[in-house]
Amino acid sequence: METTTLVYFLTASVMLTLAPGPDNMYLLSKSLADGVRSGVALSAGLSSGIVFHTGLVMMGIAALIQSSPLAFTVLKFVGAGYLLYLAWQAFHAQGDLQLGEAGDTTPYGAIYRRGVLMNVLNPKVLLFFLAFLPQFIDKSSSAASWQIALLGAIFALQAFVIFSVIALCAGKVRDFIARKKNLNHTLGIVQGVVLLIISLAILVTPA
Repeated sequence: METTTLVYFLTASVMLTLAPGPDNMYLLSKSLADGVRSGVALSAGLSSGIVFHTGLVMMGIAALIQSSPLAFTVLKFVGAGYLLYLAWQAFHAQGDLQLGEAGDTTPYGAIYRRGVLMNVLNPKVLLFFLAFLPQFIDKSSSAASWQIALLGAIFALQAFVIFSVIALCAGKVRDFIARKKNLNHTLGIVQGVVLLIISLAILVTPA
């Protein structure tokens, strides 16, 4: 691939990652609630989900899911259901969030897996990569699949870096606001609302 193409792709990827969206919102609220390390674990999970979607595009499964209303609908409801479950957990646990005990609320491995599942079970992400990645490859090349793999890896890496910076910044703010009374209650509600919004956005995605 030409260097110019890679630069254009990286620029577009960074702009898309920085754009306000559900992932950024949830990452911010999670980092505020549980600290930097939890935010980084979530960032790693979300980025790993990108690798999964890239693999689907390479194998052509993404195109199959897009062309099959039934397959897309099943994925949509499974993803939305999982996020609704996470939202219920956030609302239910809001009184237990303690800003003075960063990272103690949920194991980092569980947070990582949550990030992976949030990304993998979101059909909107799948359709995005199906439409976005092929725009930067040489379709006549015999190495088109490897070009997709390279672009997916670049996107995942830059997303992890940006998400981690967001988590770090939120963690710094968290240290400042840790002394605020009743903030843990508010953050629990914010996390639940954000997850609820993401799940509803998935449900209204047309098949």
